[in-house]
Amino acid sequence: MGESRRVHRSTRRGKLVSIHVIGVVALVLVFVIGTVRPVNIGALAFIATFLIGTLVAGEGSGEVLAGFPADIFVLLVGVTYLFGLASVNGTIEWIIDRAVRLFGDRPAFVPWAIFVFSAVPTTVGALGPAGVAMLAPLCLRLGERYGIDRRMTALMVMHGSCLGNFSPLNGLAIIVQRAASANGLSISSAALFFGSAAYNVGLAVIIYIFFGGRTLLRERHLRRAAVAQDLKVALGAQVSGGVDSVVGTGPAGPRRGTAVTGGDSSEGEPRPLRFDQVATIVIMLGVGVGALAFDIEIGFLALMSASALHAVFPKRFVDADKKIVWSVVLLICGITTLVGAMERYGTVETVGSAIAGLGSPLLTAFLLCLVGAVTSAFGSSAGLLGVLIPLAVPFLVMGEVGATALLIALAISATVVDSTPFSSVGALTLANAPEETRPKLLQFMLTWGIAMVVTAPIVTWLILILPSAV
Repeated sequence: MGESRRVHRSTRRGKLVSIHVIGVVALVLVFVIGTVRPVNIGALAFIATFLIGTLVAGEGSGEVLAGFPADIFVLLVGVTYLFGLASVNGTIEWIIDRAVRLFGDRPAFVPWAIFVFSAVPTTVGALGPAGVAMLAPLCLRLGERYGIDRRMTALMVMHGSCLGNFSPLNGLAIIVQRAASANGLSISSAALFFGSAAYNVGLAVIIYIFFGGRTLLRERHLRRAAVAQDLKVALGAQVSGGVDSVVGTGPAGPRRGTAVTGGDSSEGEPRPLRFDQVATIVIMLGVGVGALAFDIEIGFLALMSASALHAVFPKRFVDADKKIVWSVVLLICGITTLVGAMERYGTVETVGSAIAGLGSPLLTAFLLCLVGAVTSAFGSSAGLLGVLIPLAVPFLVMGEVGATALLIALAISATVVDSTPFSSVGALTLANAPEETRPKLLQFMLTWGIAMVVTAPIVTWLILILPSAV
């Protein structure tokens, strides 16, 4: 009898190990096949989830889809539908025209303005997807108007949003604090917020330098030099009486940005808004206030608002529903469902527990951050932090690694990877890029996301965990 039980336990343990290995291998294959062949990665992920769930885990079709992210589905559909309507009837262009007049001929300043704007919602308490949902369409279009590298604009939106993730008002900070206190740990709210914020500001500087910021600054310097030369020539011409023939010309020739200065131009003021455009702006503001101030589910709010607009002004929104980015919806929902199945089978917890049982605290801390970065790139940062913090407790109480340092490192590693296209923040940013540029932007975001997965655990280990070791 005892021998039979041991065999049963051994068989069950072997099955669990095999499902973890199969899940990881399947995830890798999904990405490899989706990269080398023109098949949507989300579709492959759904297939992998079904095969593993039914053939290995013994689940029914309903259980297989238990990890389907219904909230993300509604969020992506509702937001892209609403802003698709605003794009079709010209409302987005009207708003961008106003923004261009505000910024004037200062394109070097625009990426930083986008970064700061994107940080405000999360800093005052909104979750990242809610803020990005409202700002990404406008910020991407504004960057395009100024000729800013689309990669820089997208990254400034995403990492600006990440800056405020651990504000004391934000839900993520509350989750970390509760998980820590429930396990007898304490962490400074200020250290958590400023540590994460500083990391994202550092990333923003790197993004600005390597994705076009130096060119923007150089062009600004050239424009200033050209204006000074024009003024010098004009003053000389005024003395000789020929000012009218030279003002506005100069050796620099035509200058970039003259069409977007803050003053009145030959184009005059933006055209007056039509009634449907006024209604669109009012509804967009209402959705923003409802989501950010009253915590109403933004996906359903946007979907209801978009449907109402489309019903009231059908002639102004012809084929606007085609603006819903179904390819991105399929991509994100498929990957999230597969990763949800892996979490349901205990793969993440099993790996985390194995790491937490290692003898070396410094190695354990690094591997926990790595697991946090890899897993969060495809799933929920909030849920993952709630799992990893309790796993870190056994060796944190030993006192060989600073608890605050490790928790901040875990928080950073699990959230800077939101710039991958598989997070809600990344998906919303990708979905609002022009359709013709979306494949290249997806590839870039994948590359950048992998870089974040690799570098965040290493950098946070070096600057936070290692100095805290005793």
